[in-house]
Amino acid sequence: MSTYKKIALVFGIIILLIVGIIVGRIVLNNIIQKKINQVNPTEVVAINVKKIEFYEKIETFGTAIANQSFSIRIRKDDLISSLEFDKNLLITKGQLIAQLKNEKIIAPFSGKLGIREISPGILQGADSIIATLDDISVIKIDVRIPEIYLNILKKNLKVKVTTENLSETFDGSIETVSSRVDPSSRSILAQIKIKNSNNKLTPGMLLNTEIIYNEVISLGVPEESVVQQGNTAIVYKVIDNQTVARIEVKTGVRNLGYIQIISGLTDSDQIVVQGVSKVRDKSKIKLISK
Repeated sequence: MSTYKKIALVFGIIILLIVGIIVGRIVLNNIIQKKINQVNPTEVVAINVKKIEFYEKIETFGTAIANQSFSIRIRKDDLISSLEFDKNLLITKGQLIAQLKNEKIIAPFSGKLGIREISPGILQGADSIIATLDDISVIKIDVRIPEIYLNILKKNLKVKVTTENLSETFDGSIETVSSRVDPSSRSILAQIKIKNSNNKLTPGMLLNTEIIYNEVISLGVPEESVVQQGNTAIVYKVIDNQTVARIEVKTGVRNLGYIQIISGLTDSDQIVVQGVSKVRDKSKIKLISK
């Protein structure tokens, strides 16, 4: 036998020994765990599988834009009386904003009145007032979406909007979708409209958006109840409140801490949600409350 073959044989034997030791330890640990479970049932928390709403989403962001905006430019010499521009007043359509020497400025729509600037170099400098009226009952956002979503984007798709400044989630929808893809950015322009409850959103704010699609009501389980073993997803189903069975499941999308279950469970099943790492197939269990 050549030296090369002798070395290869030695290495082969060493590898077989290592594999044998590893497999032996796994088998021994499983045997020990089963013996322990037979004597002392494992305490676990279980929940019933339920149907919940799942969806896919496109995440993006944009800047808040007023539904309508009106700029007011007044020379102080022409001003007889006006509302207080620096109070962020909410005014109604038709309300008198300012009385000038030769005309009246009337609100063309309801909105929030505010002073934008008294700026040197614009209109007669500090002798001019520049203010705005913004209709913020509805806020718009223009967003650019990658062209791969071209067949998904459509009018009235639901949108969820959040901002770092507020803990509230605002509901909106897609109002318009461009008929063309921008060749430079490979994106589609879409406009979102948001119901601005209590006027909490302000033009200029950075808003995070989730465009919702493929909504479905499906079985779902908490993420922590699913064990991923390679490409296989495992849950432990409670049997007669005494033991568990290892069940392979097919999973779908994830939303808000839950995983969609496409197959493997029914809505009458109960699964382990806490203590998953302590149980094995056919382990004896003791159910406890959260």
